[in-house]
Amino acid sequence: MQTLNLVRKRQFSLLLIEDDDVDVMNVQRALRKNHLDIPLQRAAHGLEALEILDDCYGDSSSGERDNLIILLDLNMPKMGGLEFLRILRSRENMCKIPVIILTTSDQPQDLAAAYELNVAGYIVKPVDFHEFVEMIGIITRYWSICQISS
Repeated sequence: MQTLNLVRKRQFSLLLIEDDDVDVMNVQRALRKNHLDIPLQRAAHGLEALEILDDCYGDSSSGERDNLIILLDLNMPKMGGLEFLRILRSRENMCKIPVIILTTSDQPQDLAAAYELNVAGYIVKPVDFHEFVEMIGIITRYWSICQISS
């Protein structure tokens, strides 16, 4: 019996805000292992991410911003994840960009602060690479079928 594919997938891109080169490579490898061709841009800290967002998505039109998902680490130099998130949420033209925290921190205060800033999810990075690959696959499949209002 053939099943109908009733789920309309949407294209999106990822902005990975991560200072650890190994974690960046793990995300890239996980995307390849999941056979996903998702555009990925990297910022090494919050300041760099704000520059990227200002350059690419900073005008008042929604454009490709509607198709952007941010994967955000919390502990980074120059500007950490929560500080970045506070600034992002304060900008009217960027405040609705979905952000998923992807961090090693399992501290309750980090979790609470992130959800107060309207994150779409808070995920503690798995240590095992196979679990990491599965987690990236789940995240990307979920966002490929989500409808986001702008």
